[in-house]
Amino acid sequence: MMELVPRIKEIVQSVLDQNYHLRMESEAILVNETKPEFTGDYTVVLFSISKTLKINPDIMGEELGESMLNAQPGLFRSFNIIKGFLNLVITDGILCDFLESRYEDPGYGFKPSNSGRVMVEYSSPNTNKPLHLGHLRNNFLGWSVAALYRANGYTIIKTCIANDRGIHICKSMLAWKLFANGATPGSTGIKGDHFVGDFYVLFSKALKNEVALLEAGGMSRELAEKEAPLMKAAQEMLLAWEAGDPDTIALWKKMNNWVYEGFEITYRRIGSDFDKIYYESETYLLGKDLVEEGLNKHVFYRKDDGSVWIDLREDGLDEKIVQRSDGTAVYITQDIGLVVRKYEQYHMDRSIYVVADEQNYHFKVLKLICQKLQLPSAVGIFHLSYGLVELPSGRMKTREGNVVDADDIIDEMNRIAEEHTNELGKVEGFTKEERTELYDTIGLGALKFFLLRVDPKKRMVFNPDESIDFRGFTGPFVQYTYARIRSILRKETVGKLYADQALPLLPLEKAVILALEKYEGLLHTACQEMNPSLVANYAFSLAKIFNSFYVEHSVGRAESDHKKQLRIRMCMLTSTVLRSATGLLGIRVPERM
Repeated sequence: MMELVPRIKEIVQSVLDQNYHLRMESEAILVNETKPEFTGDYTVVLFSISKTLKINPDIMGEELGESMLNAQPGLFRSFNIIKGFLNLVITDGILCDFLESRYEDPGYGFKPSNSGRVMVEYSSPNTNKPLHLGHLRNNFLGWSVAALYRANGYTIIKTCIANDRGIHICKSMLAWKLFANGATPGSTGIKGDHFVGDFYVLFSKALKNEVALLEAGGMSRELAEKEAPLMKAAQEMLLAWEAGDPDTIALWKKMNNWVYEGFEITYRRIGSDFDKIYYESETYLLGKDLVEEGLNKHVFYRKDDGSVWIDLREDGLDEKIVQRSDGTAVYITQDIGLVVRKYEQYHMDRSIYVVADEQNYHFKVLKLICQKLQLPSAVGIFHLSYGLVELPSGRMKTREGNVVDADDIIDEMNRIAEEHTNELGKVEGFTKEERTELYDTIGLGALKFFLLRVDPKKRMVFNPDESIDFRGFTGPFVQYTYARIRSILRKETVGKLYADQALPLLPLEKAVILALEKYEGLLHTACQEMNPSLVANYAFSLAKIFNSFYVEHSVGRAESDHKKQLRIRMCMLTSTVLRSATGLLGIRVPERM
């Protein structure tokens, strides 16, 4: 059965062509949900059509409505015109046919495989500290976008680049050499990434003290930060690393491995995974050959000091260095090289970078350079820019030690989940293991839903208590609705439905089925827009509509067997869609709650 919105658009196209000899593209025809204050299910916006035809929209709407009713008998029950809007009422029979065709389909909404290949790069942590709250939004967003593309039939490659080299890594290494006295994650019982992150904070505090002493001696802040012994020692360590000094490399490998072990625990806990991990230490020299190619193509130019640049002023940007005067690459250069390597390995049609909006300029430059170099992968580069996550107290800063670590926030969410669940008395009869699993499911579900329910482009403030309210706009509300439906279905048996005897549909029955019918189109739109918040909002809306229905109407004690069978099917498809939608957000749903 074809989705209703595309079907309505197709009928409008056909009628306009036959009646007015007007051919309109589907994208130019606006079909929305009818506003609740008007009678109707779907609304065709008439203004652009009437303007093209130079006909009064209400007169044209009457003609269009009559023709649409005749063109598809059985699809529309009636229509009405309200100030340039054609409101259409879908027949109950069509909705029952839809329900009957889908209620046993576990893959409802998902598209068959196509030939498209999409790479999604996300997480991309530094190896000098643990993952934090900002990384969680990044991971959840990247994972969910990949899941949406897979649901729409694409082959997905999930990647991550570990930023495992540079001065920031040397700061943790130097602090460990100076202050650790040989301590390790094993000897202290501290998770590896937290252990290394503590030394990064320790370096910053020690450096701050050195700078303060130099300033007290009359040195300017800027000069003091350069001349501080700790900073000089960190820079010397970076040079030793680049020169391949065996002791420095050995320490670097040892500390990075501690961090990777810690990352892996967190990734398993939050459900993040990757098909390929790139390491900056292995990619930072990429792109140097492309600089020579760009010079030959006159895309780049060399300045008198030997440095290589690109002039992007005609593109609304500025001049950008791509190679220093000493011949070393800059960050954008290695990114260009990695673009080529990724494409050679995977030949993807689209390469999505999930990176915070602080890097908007960087990715504009990257795409422009790749286009000017005529790289085949350039057209597919897309920066999925998202807003940062802040706490009620303001923005987090790692070097000041006021970042909320990912592990800590997950622990806190589980604690709040346990507290709220016990207050509601919902774990009677659960074993200890079942309770632990439930608290983790609810806590992590609340966290993911809260961070994904907001449009990625918007900045947001994270509030743990607000995120876990069982009656609010939250993941636990959706999870509870799912568990409630599963409880209903454990008591009922599906049987034969004679649809005509289950009619007419009551308003809340119709509302639930109409909401379910929208799921397939919703998944397509969410994928096209790379916006999991559409799925989160849809899941909440469906759960809310179903709860309104269930408060008013019984399933087990329905007024007739045919109504009972209709409602069992509604429960079955609603549970399937809620499980599917939350699954695309990386959220588990409990059978009991």
